[in-house]
Amino acid sequence: MFTPEDLSLLHNKGISPKKIAEQLDCFKTGFPWLTITASASVEKGILQIPAGNREAYIQRWEIYLSHNRQVVKFVPASGAASRMFKNLFEFLEAGYDVPQTSFEQIFFDRIEDFAFFSDLDNHCLKHHGKNIAGLIAAQAYKTIVRNLLDPAGLNYGQLPKGLLKFHRYATTAPAANNLQPYARTSMEEHLAEGAMYARNVKDEVNLHFTVSQEHRTLFESLTAAKIPLYEQLFKVKYHIHFSEQKSSTDTMAVDENNEPFRDRGQLLFRPGGHGALIENLNDIDADIIFIKNIDNVVPDAHKSPTVQYKKLIAGVLVTVQQQIFDYLELIDSGKYTHDQLLEMLYFLQNELNIKNPETKVLEDVELVLYIKSKLNRPIRVCGMVKNVGEPGGGPFLVVNEDETTSPQILESSQIDLSNKAVKDLFEQGTHFNPVDLVCSVRDYKGQKFQLPDYVDKNTGFISLKSKNGKELKALELPGLWNGAMADWNTIFVEVPIETFNPVKTVNDLLRLEHQ
Repeated sequence: MFTPEDLSLLHNKGISPKKIAEQLDCFKTGFPWLTITASASVEKGILQIPAGNREAYIQRWEIYLSHNRQVVKFVPASGAASRMFKNLFEFLEAGYDVPQTSFEQIFFDRIEDFAFFSDLDNHCLKHHGKNIAGLIAAQAYKTIVRNLLDPAGLNYGQLPKGLLKFHRYATTAPAANNLQPYARTSMEEHLAEGAMYARNVKDEVNLHFTVSQEHRTLFESLTAAKIPLYEQLFKVKYHIHFSEQKSSTDTMAVDENNEPFRDRGQLLFRPGGHGALIENLNDIDADIIFIKNIDNVVPDAHKSPTVQYKKLIAGVLVTVQQQIFDYLELIDSGKYTHDQLLEMLYFLQNELNIKNPETKVLEDVELVLYIKSKLNRPIRVCGMVKNVGEPGGGPFLVVNEDETTSPQILESSQIDLSNKAVKDLFEQGTHFNPVDLVCSVRDYKGQKFQLPDYVDKNTGFISLKSKNGKELKALELPGLWNGAMADWNTIFVEVPIETFNPVKTVNDLLRLEHQ
């Protein structure tokens, strides 16, 4: 099937012929629907921390940090911001020149409230001889939008979200020279967040951003320019690292007959989706890793709930982690009693929500092996927010290949919504996934887990695309917080809606929490 040129390409990308064969099988067989037993809720699978217990978990996290643990904040930041400006791109293509839709009118009515306003105003004045007010008076609205989005302007239509100015501040750091108003990009807000809940005992903050190769230099330049300001502001030392999605995680495209798709004779590969970042996550040397999306940030004045609950879920994680480590060490010692095994089983069933109908018939030796296999895994605590709109992807209790049931984060594409009973369970969801995770990636002996070993490869996704007018099928790897972490021990914790402030459209930046 493959030519010497094909094999050379595979070698250069770090993809084995065996992996390609597996991908081709996925196209031919598809992916099975996952079986869910329930939508997770406060009554079933989601931990709701009483107000009186929250401070104890926060203190537990502070104590953990005091032991000089290696903590990293991991932020996927490679996605382009083009979808943020979908409405403005449509305005440029519209057959009218004056704002008509509500979105367009709000954008121009409040344009001075955007953090990027000053940059845009100066650019318009420099290149058109009129500032934004002058261009609006001349009804040159599309000129303003082009200056915002086009490469000849601020290029916001092509840049990643991490490089866009999100929030405006009255002054720079109090100790800085030449106090003046300034604006922060979303990447800079993550620097601030990291200092607030992830600094170690040496006042060091470690952050890791996954970025596109195209924009890596821009991220590195921004970091070099801004780090002194934030180190002075928060009295910390930053260690910032960047990585790119690995070429070895690209997936092969196929034609309608599930044969390798060729573009001008060469095999066509496509990025494997954010699930490919499990490889980047696996490369990080850390005890605890926080994960959060690049656009879910707020100004410092609104950060308090985020910081409190980040510490809280981290406190839950290290509390559960210590209990698991204690159990595993007891098992290794061989000095456990039958009652202690039952206690561990109770912990699996009621704290980790892992159910196994077969445990009643297992002898002690088999029970020990089962308990150890389930406990000795990466752990994640996932913040979950109450649904405030239509039910969507979120926390569920799922039947695994070994017939056990465990908590998982699912998307609608993984569930057979044509089945009414399944659809009803899906729509009963009370919470959704805001991508608010804290992860334990070392075992009880201090060894790093190999995270790709815990991916459920049966949870990928096939989509229809085109290339040069020809239809093709593309394969997405199991999502990072979906199938890529399906075999982790998972705990869902309810967190308030105030911790979820994504920027999906540019006008979201006008919401109170972003001002």
